[in-house]
Amino acid sequence: MQKKSKWMKKIALCLTIVLAVALVQGCGGPKTDEDRLAAMQEFTSPDGSASIYLDKSWETEEGQYEGWLFAGSQDGREALFLLQFPKKGVNRMVVDMEDMKTQVKETYGISGETEAETPELPGVENVSAQTVTLQLGGQTADCYLVYGETDYAYYSFMFVAYTMNDDVIPNAKVSCSKFVEQAPEEEDSTTVEITDTVRWFNASYAILTEINGCDYNRFAGLPANEESKALEQQSLSEWWGVTDRASADETLDWALNEGHRANFVEEMDYLKQGGFFEMDDAGRTAFLEENFNYDSDEITYYAAFYPSAYEAYEQNGAKAIAGWDYCRAMNLLSFYYLAGYYTETEALDKSLEIAQMIQPEFTSWDEMMESYLLGYEYWGQESSDERRGIYEDLKGRADNPYAVDYNLTLEKTW
Repeated sequence: MQKKSKWMKKIALCLTIVLAVALVQGCGGPKTDEDRLAAMQEFTSPDGSASIYLDKSWETEEGQYEGWLFAGSQDGREALFLLQFPKKGVNRMVVDMEDMKTQVKETYGISGETEAETPELPGVENVSAQTVTLQLGGQTADCYLVYGETDYAYYSFMFVAYTMNDDVIPNAKVSCSKFVEQAPEEEDSTTVEITDTVRWFNASYAILTEINGCDYNRFAGLPANEESKALEQQSLSEWWGVTDRASADETLDWALNEGHRANFVEEMDYLKQGGFFEMDDAGRTAFLEENFNYDSDEITYYAAFYPSAYEAYEQNGAKAIAGWDYCRAMNLLSFYYLAGYYTETEALDKSLEIAQMIQPEFTSWDEMMESYLLGYEYWGQESSDERRGIYEDLKGRADNPYAVDYNLTLEKTW
């Protein structure tokens, strides 16, 4: 969510700048599609990943992201805002089509949505169109707003004018008919073939891979390149305190031999000995206040969480949340590889070693994920409903990562 707020602020600034020169009532233009197209030329986003035809006299404005294209007429007639949101990888800013629509609507102060005829957009699916009013930075404008998606990205095309004259939509439709996407080729030094053993590795942390907008059908979820290396080094430092090979090894060892389950077991035993589970709600709250260094929110959460977690602990001991530590350990190895702290072979060899160790601890993906989700609740102090929903959604997909047999004979295939 933090990433979204940043791009919303940036895009709002860009809109204000362009509208300052674009929002003036214009006169009519060519009346046939052929004439309209003859007056246009190709405009391309800075990274070359998207292009569209616009009036030859238009000028571009600098955007905040390489896949975005901002342009407006010199005489202030109209403007276009082409927004591209990659679906996967480090550049993901929205989760899905509905998320994009919500964010665009909030950013631009959109109102008065009226369904409009959809344009032809080559290679784009799920196309929809509206006429809307924009309110931003003290400016008001009409807009022909088009949404769509490709395998690579979600798109928003905003054809803005001071008022919706007879030429805005016809010109926009001609522009859209010439849209071209050139999805960038990713550099990737990964060489491993995605065998069933590697799929097993990927499945152990597929929930987080999906949350991060990465690809659970490739080892480590992202292409191994300088961009992902910088991203993972920053993320590991921020979230784990890992900055080099030594700290990477130390953190992995902690996850495998202690993890959050060590404190969980100590707390469960301490609570049992203290009679916590026989107390009423008020007694449990008082007990936590007296015996734990929790703030008020943590006390409220754990007073409700511990009784339900204790049942799982009684049945499974440390294994009740061990899945959380084990899945994260597997995930760490993928991060270590992308960050450059482990070579590809080192990460795969260690993943196999750990997978063979943890596989006998559970009987199925469902059992492992139940342990993972309870561990998330213990660590995150919140419901695991969102992650549980992602798990169920993944199992229903054509490329279900959990289709690989949990009890597969894990072996080296690289």
